[in-house]
Amino acid sequence: MEYHKDRFEDASQLIFKGKNLVAILPANQVDNTIHSHQGLTYGGLLLSNKSKLTEIIPFFKEILITLKAKGITSLIIKQLPIFYASLPSQELDYLAFLCNAKTTRVDVASVIDNKNRIAIQSNRKEGVKKGARAGLTIVQTKDFSEFWKNILEPNLTERHGAKPTHTLAEITRLQERFPENIKQFNVLKDGAIAGGATIFETGITAHVQYISAGEHKQEWGTLDFLFEHLIETVFAHKRYFDFGISNENDGRNLNKGLNYWKECFGARTFVHSVYAFDTSSHSLLDDVLL
Repeated sequence: MEYHKDRFEDASQLIFKGKNLVAILPANQVDNTIHSHQGLTYGGLLLSNKSKLTEIIPFFKEILITLKAKGITSLIIKQLPIFYASLPSQELDYLAFLCNAKTTRVDVASVIDNKNRIAIQSNRKEGVKKGARAGLTIVQTKDFSEFWKNILEPNLTERHGAKPTHTLAEITRLQERFPENIKQFNVLKDGAIAGGATIFETGITAHVQYISAGEHKQEWGTLDFLFEHLIETVFAHKRYFDFGISNENDGRNLNKGLNYWKECFGARTFVHSVYAFDTSSHSLLDDVLL
């Protein structure tokens, strides 16, 4: 998180059992609210594989008590999607139920489960054929500049009046620090960039962080050509291939065209929620354990 630490007031919590660190809550503070860190895609408690639910409930209770004593009224946590966890890890959902937390947002991620594959639909395969006929090629590169400057930034500016979450300098610095986890794939037509995707890779999941293509993407089948290769070849060994979300307006609207495109590759829906906890709800955890 160092690369953007100047943007946030850090309020991360460390939970100790005796002298042993047993849990971490990366977090930042805005007024009297604590957010599981807004500079991270997902939030929640970081736990060892030795942590059991009967320990996690008291850990969380202690966090709420500590925050309330500091004048914090609300704790907002974005759930870690289960397809990123190395073990079953839905304690937060249970804690939200126990504490009467409010669900403030629900996103839907389109995800391929490679242990339960659904065949790529014929319309996407036709796009792959278009790419082959157009003579497209795919290269993996550590240089993000062509994709950022010629494809991603212009498209986001023109269509949404927005910028990528990461600047070119930031994504380059992150890739240098995590060379095995951040990968750039570009599609070339006659040596010129036609599109690309930035992939964040974890132990069991490949996540599509950025997707974008040039003006001829329909004619050349640019993204179909790229993603068939990523799914069937590059990341076929991963348990999950995560296309990311297709939501707007805090999950209340769905970009149906984008969602449909992802599902044609065999992706289906996982949800991840954002919960708002009142810090005074710690008392609701007093009598849970029998």
